Amino acid sequence: MTDIDMKERLAVTVRVQPVNDNVTPEPSEEFVTTPHVQELTTRALTYLECGYAIHFAGQAGTGKSTLAYHVAAKRGRPVTLIHGDDEFGSSDLVGRDTGYRKSKTVDNYIHSVLRTEENLDTVWVDNRLTTACQNGYTLIYDEFNRSRPEANNALLSVLEERILNLPGLRRSGAGYLEVHPEFRAIFTSNPEEYAGVHKTQDALVDRLITIRIGGLDQETETRITMARSGIAREDAEIIVEIVRELREASVGSHRPTLRASIAIARILDHRKAHASMDDPVFQWVCRDVLYADTAKVTRDGHSTGISEVDEIMARVCARSGRRARAFVGGPGSGHSQGKEENQWQLPAEG
Repeated sequence: MTDIDMKERLAVTVRVQPVNDNVTPEPSEEFVTTPHVQELTTRALTYLECGYAIHFAGQAGTGKSTLAYHVAAKRGRPVTLIHGDDEFGSSDLVGRDTGYRKSKTVDNYIHSVLRTEENLDTVWVDNRLTTACQNGYTLIYDEFNRSRPEANNALLSVLEERILNLPGLRRSGAGYLEVHPEFRAIFTSNPEEYAGVHKTQDALVDRLITIRIGGLDQETETRITMARSGIAREDAEIIVEIVRELREASVGSHRPTLRASIAIARILDHRKAHASMDDPVFQWVCRDVLYADTAKVTRDGHSTGISEVDEIMARVCARSGRRARAFVGGPGSGHSQGKEENQWQLPAEG
């Protein structure tokens, strides 16, 4: 058994079993459990215990995949992982012929008689859905609606009748497989308006219990940012607040997620920097990670030359008690600003 460290992405430790192509997620110290996360976990486990498949649906960056791994780890069963793909067909889930096996028998027991017999057989290999159904594993089908709807037809009978239809070419020759009683399925999906996402077939959704994953509360985002970066709470609070305000402002089509908070926090921790408008590292990291377009903030119809990111950074730092001098045109900003713009100060609130 080989250990593969995937904590940075999944907040769980995944142990890969190369012999049977399964993973075993285990709890990680970096996984943050808040009342909100605990409630979602309890609901999901309850549905799984009753034999239903669950579906975590929501925007990108809301922790759907991480939660799916966490819930699967709580079950204590091996996990079969599938990622949705537009090129998938049903055979990519169930299995397929991968070639031929040729055998030849030469019988020369009697010296004067030579007997030769040749056989040509197809070689069938089960894919991950078949293996999971047969052995009672937990299936995680991540972003399943990136696969074309017809590719997922095999799941309909699996989730309803608990039978997987199989071609007769399979080694056992059976045309179907009874699903193991411990088999469970966890699906995740992004909204249909996302690029590369297909409309989900109604028959499949009707067989799932969908749990809508909205945005995490601010406290949860702050604690996750701290756990995944090692940064101090005061800095994490400022970073998360900036990202949340920019997300709500919806600058252009860019809506930064928790991933942006973690990225900023990890880089600041690496450079021993702080979330302060006096810290140039903080300035260029926020711009590089969060900068969405060239829109400028206007006051009374006049452009200040300050981007939306700078505006929010200065406002949040001012509220936090950190010095809020706008450091426009700093290292790596990519902006060319005049002296007057560099001296721009955020007016006092209220």
